[in-house]
Amino acid sequence: QSRSHATVTMLFGLLLACPPAASAFGLGRQSIRLASLRSTRTALTSGSLRVRGGSTFMSASGTLGGVPPCALELSSSGETPKSWGGDLLILPVWQAKEKEELVLSEELAALNEELDGMIANLIEANEFKGAAGSSAVTMLPSAASAKKVALVGLGKESEFKASAAKKWGETIASCAKAEKAKSAAALVPSLAEEGGEAKPLAATLQQTAMEAVLLSLSTDVRYKSDKESDDAKPASLTSLALLGGADDAALTKASKLASGILLTRGLVASPANYLTPTTMAATAKALADEFSSLELRVLEQAECEALGMGAYLGVSQGASEPPKFIHMTYKPSGQARKKVALIGKGLTFDSGGYNIKAGAGSMIEKMKFDMGGAGAVLGAARVVAELAPDHVEAHFIIAACENMVSANAMRPGDILTASNNKTIEVLNTDAEGRLTLADALVYAEQLGPLDAIVDIATLTGACIVALGPDYGGMWSADDELAAKLEAAAKETGELLWRMPLAAEYKDQLKSTIADLKNIGSGGGGSITAALFLKEFVKDTPWAHLDIAGPVWNDKAGGATGYAVRTLSEFVCAE
Repeated sequence: QSRSHATVTMLFGLLLACPPAASAFGLGRQSIRLASLRSTRTALTSGSLRVRGGSTFMSASGTLGGVPPCALELSSSGETPKSWGGDLLILPVWQAKEKEELVLSEELAALNEELDGMIANLIEANEFKGAAGSSAVTMLPSAASAKKVALVGLGKESEFKASAAKKWGETIASCAKAEKAKSAAALVPSLAEEGGEAKPLAATLQQTAMEAVLLSLSTDVRYKSDKESDDAKPASLTSLALLGGADDAALTKASKLASGILLTRGLVASPANYLTPTTMAATAKALADEFSSLELRVLEQAECEALGMGAYLGVSQGASEPPKFIHMTYKPSGQARKKVALIGKGLTFDSGGYNIKAGAGSMIEKMKFDMGGAGAVLGAARVVAELAPDHVEAHFIIAACENMVSANAMRPGDILTASNNKTIEVLNTDAEGRLTLADALVYAEQLGPLDAIVDIATLTGACIVALGPDYGGMWSADDELAAKLEAAAKETGELLWRMPLAAEYKDQLKSTIADLKNIGSGGGGSITAALFLKEFVKDTPWAHLDIAGPVWNDKAGGATGYAVRTLSEFVCAE
């Protein structure tokens, strides 16, 4: 008894003595044991994986772990606002210029006349100004084709960019939900170009808006027991027609992007007793089974040992869950003119190890999302397979594992040897993500000549301090690669900021007894993390994305699906 009491006292003291690491975001678990990947294949055929307690890890769109998609069908229509018949007609309105009255577009003015001034009356009664995200709804007379009309504010015409298009789409979805509409139509707004000529909204902005509609109507209720409650019931909207200049290709691409983002959101939101390295590997297998263009190889622990992945396996050794090194390859139908590798950090749970996450601000309860980089990579893989570019070969790599505390776990002060034979002094077990990425980077470069390697990770809290919760950080020594990633982010409306890969800070990583330390000794923790990763890439153009901030947003419902758009755009670009 005295020995047990001493052990408990020691562990309690350890919890109090180990504050969360300021430089590391190496982002209770129910006991769960899924058999090997081989034995999960049978379960996959039924669309779910069974876990202890009779729960299931649900599938969506044939892929484990995704948020179930809404049943909405998008289409373009040649109907006019006057002739379209259905539950809810949604009309866009630009915000009035300062000190000016709100001006109706040609289509709205014609409809207002047809409805004996009902549109103007609705604007006046609600003091509607057209501000972004605002709306006003009214019933229409029985003689009208549509049952209800909704005015949706677009904001200022001069400021209408990707973020405003997203807001427009979200407001369409919220109006449809509030009115319990089964069918709806939205008029595509016209945007004045230089010279004054108004044209239908650009295809990329239409795509962004329709992605937002699909995502807003697809809610994550996988872990709700009462599927008939108001919160859990799926949205009633099943058809949305776009009137007046809809771009069919944009609608199709929006649906494919949303599918990948929902996969990522579902994975990142899944608790660690559901999403383990094994179920992540099973998710990759389900993707490969769905798309003939995807090939999958999952390296088990023994294979990783044979490859000398001591850094990755050092992180995993404290966990009861076995590691799974996932390598999925997209092969194009044509001759590949471009070859890239995306590497996602795949910590399905990060306790911090012996440098345990403790105290206020440690966010240990959210460390299920420390596989946000892996989630983004799998979501991007799905989008790439859906879009089927014929010019690129893409490798999607994840070193999946858990970082746990046990008698077998790595200790502060241990020295690990990575697969390129570099030795690493582990001064903080909560700076573990970079250790898993190190071996993954070496593995990727050994695949042969690549045009680029991009790793993505919820790596450091320092990046959140530097850029806040909405921006991802990017580090690269290759200006051309950095420019391509910046262009992909701008095209898709995701916020990404290039950060300095400051060679002046490299000395912080010097160890007196090993080749490297796994943390720096001064400030700039996100920079030293990137410099550490750079040590494991020789010649290939490389970039590192830190998404610790934008991977999660409590106000927006949790997992965001950040970086799926940027990564898939980067891969598919010529």
